[in-house]
Amino acid sequence: MEEYRTFVARAWRDPATVGAVIPSSPVLAREIASIVPTAGSPVVVELGPGTGALSSAVAERLPAGGRHIALELDPGMVEHLRTNMPQLEVIEGDATDLGRILREAGVESVDAVVSGLPWSLFPGESQGRILSEVGGVLAPGGAFTTIAYALALGSTGARLFRRRLERGFDEVVMTRTVWRNMPPARTYICRRPVS
Repeated sequence: MEEYRTFVARAWRDPATVGAVIPSSPVLAREIASIVPTAGSPVVVELGPGTGALSSAVAERLPAGGRHIALELDPGMVEHLRTNMPQLEVIEGDATDLGRILREAGVESVDAVVSGLPWSLFPGESQGRILSEVGGVLAPGGAFTTIAYALALGSTGARLFRRRLERGFDEVVMTRTVWRNMPPARTYICRRPVS
């Protein structure tokens, strides 16, 4: 309940940054986190963790030797995550600087990038830059996944975002609709960034 109150309070104060009215459901979070490797010592980056709904699903899959880095822009969410999820490596920063931020954290490449970012709130240039940064940090065999709200899939913005994904990655797969989320959502799973 505390997570929900924190999320709503931050969304109310800054809807342009948070981009949603309630956190992702556990069912959707598990769908997004399905690309997280379950063996070895993978590095997973989470973009826009908010209050940690997706972070918990990543933690369930991540093996003991793994590293989970959460990149969050909102200072209130950063404080909440650091207080309530001390096992999470939270970095306050902008996803448009992902490569630099990871290098400063001693990371050259990652095995998975999971995202809860509100893509529809970003101008096309920012979307393109973030996707380029994601492609630049993914290790060979790595994957990127993000949310696509089912009700908006036919919108111009959603179609343009899909095209950006297809220009940036060799493989873009849309998963089934997760009805147990408000609003219902699908996920994009993207592999093999295009140089």
